Amino acid sequence: MQVQLKVNNRQVSVDVPPHTLLVQVLREHLHMTGTHVGCDTAQCGACTVIKDGHAVKSCNILAAQADGAEITTIEGLAAPDGTMHPMQAAFKDCHGLQCGFCTPGMVLSAIDLCKKHPNASADEVRSHLEGNMCRCTGYQNIVKAVQQGAAAMASA
Repeated sequence: MQVQLKVNNRQVSVDVPPHTLLVQVLREHLHMTGTHVGCDTAQCGACTVIKDGHAVKSCNILAAQADGAEITTIEGLAAPDGTMHPMQAAFKDCHGLQCGFCTPGMVLSAIDLCKKHPNASADEVRSHLEGNMCRCTGYQNIVKAVQQGAAAMASA
């Protein structure tokens, strides 16, 4: 089946079997390997992308369900000159990552949160990120990064 997507502001068309997941299209067909596969059960959040303005777990969506959608992956956040998105910069500045495996999903989930709740409390950040697992950081610096990124996004 033919699936049409707008990925990181670029129109793409892929021919895939009907059972193909969105994460497979991104990683295997479009070579966007920043979208990670961690659990295959939509529990870890490593595969999180922005679909039509909302954070979704791409391992839980068929490519056919995303036909016509606008998708943003971690590769699509930086400016053309390489300047990091404010949330990416906040994760770097606040040491909100260690191994980096969960980071793309965390960053995209954080951006989604901050668009809806730009002044989220630490408890609200923790609650929103419950679907994203990190095995390295203990979350303290992730929460700090999300709040700093939200402030930077609001002032941009």
